Amino acid sequence: MLERYSTEAMRQLWSLQRKFEIWRDIEIYTCEYWHKQGKITQEELEQIKAKASFSLKRIEELEAELNHDVLAFLTNLAENIGPSGRYVHYGLTSSDVVDTALSLQLREANELILKAFTKLLQVLYDQAHKYKELPMVGRTHGVHAEPITLGLKLLSHYMELWRARKRVQEAGLELNYGKISGAVGTYSQIPLELEEYVLGKLGLKVEPVSTQVIPRDRHAHYLASLASAATSVAHLAQEIRLLQKTESREVEEPFQKKQKGSSAMPHKRNPILCERLCGLARVIQGYAQVGWQNMLLWHERDISHSSAERIVLPDATSLMEYILLKMAFVVENLVVYEKKAERLIHYTGGLLFSSRALLFITEKLQISREEAYRLVQEEAMRLWENPEGPSLKERLMHREELKKIPPHEWDVVFHLPSFLEKIPRIFARVPPPI
Repeated sequence: MLERYSTEAMRQLWSLQRKFEIWRDIEIYTCEYWHKQGKITQEELEQIKAKASFSLKRIEELEAELNHDVLAFLTNLAENIGPSGRYVHYGLTSSDVVDTALSLQLREANELILKAFTKLLQVLYDQAHKYKELPMVGRTHGVHAEPITLGLKLLSHYMELWRARKRVQEAGLELNYGKISGAVGTYSQIPLELEEYVLGKLGLKVEPVSTQVIPRDRHAHYLASLASAATSVAHLAQEIRLLQKTESREVEEPFQKKQKGSSAMPHKRNPILCERLCGLARVIQGYAQVGWQNMLLWHERDISHSSAERIVLPDATSLMEYILLKMAFVVENLVVYEKKAERLIHYTGGLLFSSRALLFITEKLQISREEAYRLVQEEAMRLWENPEGPSLKERLMHREELKKIPPHEWDVVFHLPSFLEKIPRIFARVPPPI
Protein backbone atom coordinates (compact mmCIF):
# COMPACT_ATOMS: atom_id res chain seq x y z
CA MET A 1 0.00 0.00 0.00
CA LEU A 2 2.95 2.32 0.60
CA GLU A 3 3.87 2.49 -3.08
CA ARG A 4 0.46 3.56 -4.32
CA TYR A 5 -0.78 5.75 -1.52
CA SER A 6 2.40 7.40 -0.17
CA THR A 7 4.36 10.52 -0.87
CA GLU A 8 8.09 10.03 -1.37
CA ALA A 9 8.80 11.47 2.08
CA MET A 10 6.44 9.01 3.75
CA ARG A 11 7.87 6.07 1.81
CA GLN A 12 11.40 7.02 2.77
CA LEU A 13 10.75 7.32 6.49
CA TRP A 14 9.14 3.83 6.57
CA SER A 15 11.89 2.29 4.46
CA LEU A 16 14.27 -0.33 5.83
CA GLN A 17 17.11 2.06 5.13
CA ARG A 18 15.63 4.70 7.42
CA LYS A 19 14.79 2.18 10.13
CA PHE A 20 18.31 0.79 10.22
CA GLU A 21 19.78 4.29 10.22
CA ILE A 22 17.85 5.06 13.39
CA TRP A 23 18.87 1.72 14.93
CA ARG A 24 22.49 2.60 14.17
CA ASP A 25 22.11 6.04 15.79
CA ILE A 26 20.72 4.47 18.95
CA GLU A 27 23.60 2.03 19.12
CA ILE A 28 26.18 4.78 18.58
CA TYR A 29 24.63 7.03 21.23
CA THR A 30 24.73 4.08 23.63
CA CYS A 31 28.42 3.64 22.90
CA GLU A 32 28.95 7.36 23.49
CA TYR A 33 27.47 6.94 26.96
CA TRP A 34 29.73 3.97 27.72
CA HIS A 35 32.68 6.04 26.55
CA LYS A 36 31.78 8.78 28.99
CA GLN A 37 31.75 6.13 31.71
CA GLY A 38 35.21 4.93 30.74
CA LYS A 39 34.13 1.57 29.34
CA ILE A 40 35.05 2.42 25.73
CA THR A 41 38.22 4.24 24.73
CA GLN A 42 38.20 7.26 22.46
CA GLU A 43 39.91 5.24 19.75
CA GLU A 44 37.31 2.47 20.00
CA LEU A 45 34.43 4.94 19.88
CA GLU A 46 35.89 6.62 16.79
CA GLN A 47 36.27 3.23 15.14
CA ILE A 48 32.64 2.36 15.94
CA LYS A 49 31.36 5.64 14.50
CA ALA A 50 33.54 5.44 11.41
CA LYS A 51 32.79 1.83 10.52
CA ALA A 52 29.20 1.36 11.72
CA SER A 53 27.82 0.79 8.23
CA PHE A 54 25.28 -1.76 7.07
CA SER A 55 24.07 -3.40 3.90
CA LEU A 56 20.40 -4.13 3.31
CA LYS A 57 21.34 -7.12 1.18
CA ARG A 58 23.66 -8.53 3.85
CA ILE A 59 21.08 -8.02 6.60
CA GLU A 60 18.54 -9.88 4.48
CA GLU A 61 20.96 -12.77 4.05
CA LEU A 62 21.72 -12.92 7.78
CA GLU A 63 18.06 -12.70 8.76
CA ALA A 64 17.31 -15.69 6.53
CA GLU A 65 19.78 -17.68 8.64
CA LEU A 66 19.17 -16.19 12.10
CA ASN A 67 15.42 -15.53 11.80
CA HIS A 68 15.93 -12.40 13.91
CA ASP A 69 16.09 -8.97 12.32
CA VAL A 70 17.88 -7.15 15.15
CA LEU A 71 20.56 -9.83 15.44
CA ALA A 72 21.02 -9.76 11.68
CA PHE A 73 21.51 -6.00 11.83
CA LEU A 74 23.93 -6.22 14.77
CA THR A 75 25.90 -9.01 13.11
CA ASN A 76 26.32 -6.92 9.99
CA LEU A 77 27.50 -3.94 12.05
CA ALA A 78 30.01 -6.14 13.89
CA GLU A 79 31.33 -7.49 10.60
CA ASN A 80 32.11 -3.95 9.47
CA ILE A 81 33.30 -2.46 12.76
CA GLY A 82 35.70 -5.18 13.79
CA PRO A 83 36.88 -5.87 17.38
CA SER A 84 35.33 -2.69 18.80
CA GLY A 85 31.95 -3.98 17.67
CA ARG A 86 31.75 -6.00 20.89
CA TYR A 87 30.52 -2.87 22.64
CA VAL A 88 27.61 -2.35 20.29
CA HIS A 89 24.27 -3.24 21.93
CA TYR A 90 26.08 -3.63 25.26
CA GLY A 91 23.44 -4.19 27.97
CA LEU A 92 20.49 -3.62 25.62
CA THR A 93 17.62 -5.79 24.49
CA SER A 94 16.07 -5.72 21.04
CA SER A 95 13.01 -3.70 21.99
CA ASP A 96 15.20 -0.94 23.41
CA VAL A 97 16.25 -0.25 19.84
CA VAL A 98 13.12 -1.28 17.95
CA ASP A 99 10.54 0.57 20.04
CA THR A 100 12.60 3.71 20.40
CA ALA A 101 13.21 3.82 16.65
CA LEU A 102 9.51 3.27 16.01
CA SER A 103 8.68 6.32 18.11
CA LEU A 104 10.98 8.41 15.94
CA GLN A 105 9.43 7.09 12.73
CA LEU A 106 5.94 7.78 14.01
CA ARG A 107 6.96 11.29 15.02
CA GLU A 108 8.24 11.96 11.51
CA ALA A 109 5.12 10.42 9.97
CA ASN A 110 2.88 12.54 12.15
CA GLU A 111 4.67 15.70 11.08
CA LEU A 112 3.81 14.85 7.46
CA ILE A 113 0.20 14.14 8.42
CA LEU A 114 -0.14 17.46 10.25
CA LYS A 115 1.31 19.24 7.22
CA ALA A 116 -1.30 17.55 4.99
CA PHE A 117 -4.00 18.53 7.49
CA THR A 118 -2.92 22.16 7.21
CA LYS A 119 -3.23 22.01 3.42
CA LEU A 120 -6.76 20.60 3.57
CA LEU A 121 -7.89 23.02 6.26
CA GLN A 122 -6.63 26.01 4.29
CA VAL A 123 -8.43 25.12 1.06
CA LEU A 124 -11.58 24.20 2.96
CA TYR A 125 -11.48 27.49 4.87
CA ASP A 126 -10.99 29.42 1.63
CA GLN A 127 -13.82 27.65 -0.17
CA ALA A 128 -16.15 28.12 2.79
CA HIS A 129 -15.57 31.87 2.63
CA LYS A 130 -15.88 31.92 -1.14
CA TYR A 131 -19.35 30.36 -0.96
CA LYS A 132 -20.41 31.90 2.33
CA GLU A 133 -23.41 33.60 0.74
CA LEU A 134 -24.39 30.96 -1.84
CA PRO A 135 -27.85 29.76 -0.76
CA MET A 136 -28.77 26.13 -1.12
CA VAL A 137 -31.06 23.53 0.39
CA GLY A 138 -30.33 22.30 3.87
CA ARG A 139 -31.45 18.72 4.46
CA THR A 140 -32.28 16.55 7.43
CA HIS A 141 -32.93 12.82 6.92
CA GLY A 142 -32.04 13.55 3.30
CA VAL A 143 -35.22 15.63 2.98
CA HIS A 144 -35.36 19.38 2.29
CA ALA A 145 -35.45 21.23 5.61
CA GLU A 146 -34.44 24.92 5.64
CA PRO A 147 -32.16 27.09 3.52
CA ILE A 148 -28.45 27.05 4.26
CA THR A 149 -25.39 28.24 2.32
CA LEU A 150 -22.73 26.10 0.75
CA GLY A 151 -20.17 28.09 2.68
CA LEU A 152 -21.74 27.21 6.02
CA LYS A 153 -21.93 23.56 5.01
CA LEU A 154 -18.21 23.58 4.19
CA LEU A 155 -17.43 25.52 7.35
CA SER A 156 -19.03 22.78 9.43
CA HIS A 157 -16.71 20.21 7.87
CA TYR A 158 -13.79 22.59 8.32
CA MET A 159 -14.39 22.74 12.07
CA GLU A 160 -14.79 18.97 12.32
CA LEU A 161 -11.44 18.50 10.59
CA TRP A 162 -9.89 21.31 12.66
CA ARG A 163 -10.78 19.35 15.78
CA ALA A 164 -9.52 16.15 14.17
CA ARG A 165 -6.14 17.73 13.51
CA LYS A 166 -5.92 18.86 17.12
CA ARG A 167 -6.65 15.32 18.34
CA VAL A 168 -4.06 13.78 16.03
CA GLN A 169 -1.50 16.34 17.13
CA GLU A 170 -2.16 15.61 20.80
CA ALA A 171 -2.15 11.84 20.29
CA GLY A 172 1.14 12.17 18.44
CA LEU A 173 2.72 13.78 21.50
CA GLU A 174 1.91 10.66 23.48
CA LEU A 175 4.16 8.70 21.12
CA ASN A 176 7.16 10.92 21.78
CA TYR A 177 8.60 8.42 24.27
CA GLY A 178 11.40 5.90 24.11
CA LYS A 179 12.71 3.15 26.37
CA ILE A 180 16.10 1.66 27.04
CA SER A 181 15.35 -0.29 30.17
CA GLY A 182 16.45 -3.83 29.40
CA ALA A 183 14.76 -7.20 29.13
CA VAL A 184 11.76 -6.65 31.43
CA GLY A 185 12.13 -2.95 32.18
CA THR A 186 14.25 -3.25 35.34
CA TYR A 187 17.53 -1.76 34.04
CA SER A 188 19.29 -4.86 35.36
CA GLN A 189 22.27 -4.53 32.98
CA ILE A 190 22.35 -0.75 32.44
CA PRO A 191 22.01 2.45 34.48
CA LEU A 192 18.95 4.66 34.14
CA GLU A 193 21.30 7.47 33.12
CA LEU A 194 22.12 5.64 29.88
CA GLU A 195 18.47 5.80 28.84
CA GLU A 196 18.26 9.50 29.70
CA TYR A 197 21.39 10.23 27.67
CA VAL A 198 20.35 8.34 24.54
CA LEU A 199 16.74 9.55 24.52
CA GLY A 200 17.94 13.09 25.13
CA LYS A 201 20.06 12.86 21.98
CA LEU A 202 17.00 11.67 20.06
CA GLY A 203 14.64 14.29 21.47
CA LEU A 204 12.42 11.68 23.14
CA LYS A 205 11.01 11.52 26.64
CA VAL A 206 11.66 8.59 28.97
CA GLU A 207 8.79 6.11 29.26
CA PRO A 208 8.15 6.29 33.04
CA VAL A 209 7.35 2.59 33.42
CA SER A 210 8.12 0.21 30.59
CA THR A 211 8.24 -3.55 30.45
CA GLN A 212 10.31 -4.89 27.60
CA VAL A 213 8.28 -2.62 25.34
CA ILE A 214 6.69 0.81 25.34
CA PRO A 215 3.08 0.27 26.49
CA ARG A 216 0.87 -0.18 23.44
CA ASP A 217 -1.98 1.97 24.73
CA ARG A 218 0.01 4.89 23.31
CA HIS A 219 -0.02 3.42 19.81
CA ALA A 220 -3.65 2.37 20.13
CA HIS A 221 -4.69 5.89 21.08
CA TYR A 222 -2.81 7.31 18.12
CA LEU A 223 -4.40 4.86 15.68
CA ALA A 224 -7.81 5.71 17.14
CA SER A 225 -7.16 9.41 16.51
CA LEU A 226 -6.27 8.61 12.89
CA ALA A 227 -9.41 6.51 12.53
CA SER A 228 -11.54 9.36 13.84
CA ALA A 229 -9.81 11.85 11.54
CA ALA A 230 -10.22 9.55 8.55
CA THR A 231 -13.92 9.27 9.34
CA SER A 232 -14.15 13.06 9.29
CA VAL A 233 -12.57 13.09 5.84
CA ALA A 234 -15.05 10.42 4.76
CA HIS A 235 -17.89 12.53 6.17
CA LEU A 236 -16.93 15.38 3.84
CA ALA A 237 -16.38 13.01 0.92
CA GLN A 238 -19.81 11.48 1.48
CA GLU A 239 -21.43 14.92 1.50
CA ILE A 240 -19.89 15.72 -1.88
CA ARG A 241 -21.05 12.37 -3.23
CA LEU A 242 -24.60 13.09 -2.10
CA LEU A 243 -24.59 16.60 -3.56
CA GLN A 244 -23.32 15.20 -6.88
CA LYS A 245 -26.35 12.95 -7.38
CA THR A 246 -27.93 13.61 -10.77
CA GLU A 247 -31.26 14.64 -9.23
CA SER A 248 -29.67 17.66 -7.55
CA ARG A 249 -26.04 17.99 -8.78
CA GLU A 250 -25.28 21.10 -6.77
CA VAL A 251 -21.56 20.32 -6.64
CA GLU A 252 -19.26 17.86 -8.36
CA GLU A 253 -15.77 16.58 -7.66
CA PRO A 254 -13.23 17.49 -10.39
CA PHE A 255 -13.48 15.48 -13.57
CA GLN A 256 -10.23 15.55 -15.56
CA LYS A 257 -10.05 16.25 -19.28
CA LYS A 258 -9.28 12.70 -20.45
CA GLN A 259 -11.03 10.92 -17.58
CA LYS A 260 -13.58 8.19 -18.33
CA GLY A 261 -16.56 7.56 -16.05
CA SER A 262 -17.81 4.19 -17.25
CA SER A 263 -16.72 1.46 -19.65
CA ALA A 264 -20.31 1.15 -20.90
CA MET A 265 -21.91 4.59 -20.45
CA PRO A 266 -19.96 7.49 -21.95
CA HIS A 267 -22.04 10.09 -20.15
CA LYS A 268 -20.98 9.07 -16.62
CA ARG A 269 -19.12 11.45 -14.29
CA ASN A 270 -18.83 9.43 -11.10
CA PRO A 271 -17.53 10.68 -7.73
CA ILE A 272 -14.75 8.11 -7.74
CA LEU A 273 -12.27 10.15 -5.69
CA CYS A 274 -14.72 10.71 -2.86
CA GLU A 275 -15.76 7.06 -3.02
CA ARG A 276 -12.10 6.07 -2.78
CA LEU A 277 -11.61 8.25 0.28
CA CYS A 278 -14.65 6.72 1.98
CA GLY A 279 -13.28 3.24 1.30
CA LEU A 280 -9.76 4.00 2.55
CA ALA A 281 -11.17 5.56 5.70
CA ARG A 282 -12.70 2.18 6.50
CA VAL A 283 -9.24 0.61 6.27
CA ILE A 284 -7.85 3.08 8.81
CA GLN A 285 -10.83 2.42 11.06
CA GLY A 286 -9.96 -1.27 10.94
CA TYR A 287 -6.36 -0.54 11.87
CA ALA A 288 -7.58 1.13 15.06
CA GLN A 289 -9.07 -2.22 16.07
CA VAL A 290 -5.65 -3.83 15.56
CA GLY A 291 -4.12 -1.16 17.78
CA TRP A 292 -6.47 -2.02 20.64
CA GLN A 293 -5.73 -5.72 20.27
CA ASN A 294 -2.00 -4.99 20.37
CA MET A 295 -2.38 -3.71 23.91
CA LEU A 296 -3.07 -7.28 25.08
CA LEU A 297 0.49 -8.59 25.34
CA TRP A 298 1.38 -11.50 27.64
CA HIS A 299 3.02 -10.44 30.89
CA GLU A 300 6.00 -8.16 30.19
CA ARG A 301 5.58 -8.70 26.44
CA ASP A 302 5.22 -11.08 23.55
CA ILE A 303 5.62 -10.23 19.86
CA SER A 304 2.05 -10.70 18.69
CA HIS A 305 1.92 -6.93 18.15
CA SER A 306 5.11 -6.79 16.07
CA SER A 307 3.93 -8.41 12.85
CA ALA A 308 0.69 -6.42 12.88
CA GLU A 309 2.43 -3.11 13.54
CA ARG A 310 4.75 -3.59 10.60
CA ILE A 311 1.63 -3.36 8.45
CA VAL A 312 -0.81 -1.10 10.26
CA LEU A 313 1.49 1.71 11.39
CA PRO A 314 3.12 2.43 8.01
CA ASP A 315 -0.19 1.87 6.21
CA ALA A 316 -2.33 3.95 8.58
CA THR A 317 0.00 6.94 8.51
CA SER A 318 0.52 6.68 4.75
CA LEU A 319 -3.20 6.41 4.06
CA MET A 320 -3.99 9.26 6.42
CA GLU A 321 -1.61 11.60 4.63
CA TYR A 322 -2.96 10.41 1.27
CA ILE A 323 -6.63 10.97 1.98
CA LEU A 324 -5.93 14.41 3.45
CA LEU A 325 -3.99 15.52 0.38
CA LYS A 326 -6.51 13.95 -2.02
CA MET A 327 -9.40 15.58 -0.18
CA ALA A 328 -7.58 18.91 -0.42
CA PHE A 329 -7.36 18.41 -4.19
CA VAL A 330 -11.09 17.67 -4.42
CA VAL A 331 -12.12 20.68 -2.33
CA GLU A 332 -9.74 23.07 -4.06
CA ASN A 333 -11.07 22.03 -7.48
CA LEU A 334 -14.69 21.50 -6.49
CA VAL A 335 -17.15 22.27 -9.26
CA VAL A 336 -20.10 24.28 -7.93
CA TYR A 337 -23.32 24.70 -9.91
CA GLU A 338 -24.57 27.89 -8.32
CA LYS A 339 -27.73 28.33 -10.37
CA LYS A 340 -28.76 24.73 -9.76
CA ALA A 341 -28.23 25.15 -6.03
CA GLU A 342 -30.36 28.29 -5.93
CA ARG A 343 -33.06 26.78 -8.15
CA LEU A 344 -33.45 23.78 -5.85
CA ILE A 345 -34.48 26.07 -3.01
CA HIS A 346 -37.76 26.65 -4.81
CA TYR A 347 -38.14 23.06 -5.99
CA THR A 348 -40.64 22.20 -3.25
CA GLY A 349 -42.78 25.31 -3.63
CA GLY A 350 -41.75 27.06 -0.44
CA LEU A 351 -41.77 24.09 1.96
CA LEU A 352 -38.33 25.18 3.19
CA PHE A 353 -40.02 28.18 4.85
CA SER A 354 -42.59 26.24 6.87
CA SER A 355 -40.84 26.82 10.21
CA ARG A 356 -41.10 30.60 9.76
CA ALA A 357 -44.76 30.24 8.74
CA LEU A 358 -45.48 28.30 11.92
CA LEU A 359 -44.07 31.04 14.16
CA PHE A 360 -45.59 33.82 12.06
CA ILE A 361 -49.12 32.41 12.31
CA THR A 362 -48.77 31.72 16.02
CA GLU A 363 -47.81 35.34 16.64
CA LYS A 364 -50.21 37.04 14.21
CA LEU A 365 -53.34 35.13 15.25
CA GLN A 366 -52.33 34.66 18.89
CA ILE A 367 -53.19 30.97 18.72
CA SER A 368 -51.46 27.95 20.17
CA ARG A 369 -48.35 26.61 18.51
CA GLU A 370 -50.09 23.26 18.07
CA GLU A 371 -52.98 24.86 16.17
CA ALA A 372 -50.61 26.85 13.95
CA TYR A 373 -48.59 23.69 13.31
CA ARG A 374 -51.77 21.89 12.19
CA LEU A 375 -52.69 24.64 9.73
CA VAL A 376 -49.24 24.75 8.13
CA GLN A 377 -48.81 20.98 8.07
CA GLU A 378 -52.14 20.41 6.34
CA GLU A 379 -51.19 22.74 3.49
CA ALA A 380 -47.67 21.34 3.35
CA MET A 381 -49.00 17.81 2.98
CA ARG A 382 -51.30 18.94 0.16
CA LEU A 383 -48.30 20.51 -1.55
CA TRP A 384 -46.36 17.24 -1.23
CA GLU A 385 -49.24 15.46 -2.94
CA ASN A 386 -49.58 18.09 -5.68
CA PRO A 387 -46.16 19.76 -6.19
CA GLU A 388 -47.29 21.30 -9.46
CA GLY A 389 -50.10 23.20 -7.74
CA PRO A 390 -50.04 26.42 -5.69
CA SER A 391 -47.00 27.17 -3.55
CA LEU A 392 -47.10 27.00 0.23
CA LYS A 393 -47.31 30.77 0.39
CA GLU A 394 -50.33 30.83 -1.94
CA ARG A 395 -52.02 28.00 -0.07
CA LEU A 396 -51.64 29.70 3.31
CA MET A 397 -52.71 33.11 2.04
CA HIS A 398 -55.96 31.64 0.67
CA ARG A 399 -56.78 29.42 3.63
CA GLU A 400 -59.97 30.67 5.26
CA GLU A 401 -58.55 30.84 8.83
CA LEU A 402 -55.62 32.93 7.61
CA LYS A 403 -57.29 35.43 5.26
CA LYS A 404 -57.34 38.09 7.96
CA ILE A 405 -53.56 38.38 7.61
CA PRO A 406 -52.75 41.10 4.99
CA PRO A 407 -51.23 39.45 1.86
CA HIS A 408 -48.11 41.63 1.85
CA GLU A 409 -47.17 40.49 5.37
CA TRP A 410 -46.52 36.98 4.07
CA ASP A 411 -43.43 38.29 2.28
CA VAL A 412 -41.42 38.26 5.51
CA VAL A 413 -42.17 34.54 5.93
CA PHE A 414 -40.80 33.58 2.53
CA HIS A 415 -37.86 35.98 2.54
CA LEU A 416 -34.76 33.90 1.83
CA PRO A 417 -32.08 36.37 3.02
CA SER A 418 -33.61 36.56 6.49
CA PHE A 419 -32.95 32.83 6.97
CA LEU A 420 -29.27 33.37 6.26
CA GLU A 421 -28.55 36.74 7.85
CA LYS A 422 -26.80 35.33 10.95
CA ILE A 423 -24.34 33.21 9.00
CA PRO A 424 -21.63 35.93 8.96
CA ARG A 425 -21.67 35.88 12.77
CA ILE A 426 -21.12 32.11 12.71
CA PHE A 427 -18.14 32.59 10.42
CA ALA A 428 -16.72 35.24 12.74
CA ARG A 429 -16.35 32.79 15.63
CA VAL A 430 -14.47 30.14 13.64
CA PRO A 431 -10.65 30.08 14.02
CA PRO A 432 -8.46 30.22 10.91
CA PRO A 433 -6.27 27.26 9.93
CA ILE A 434 -3.47 26.42 12.34
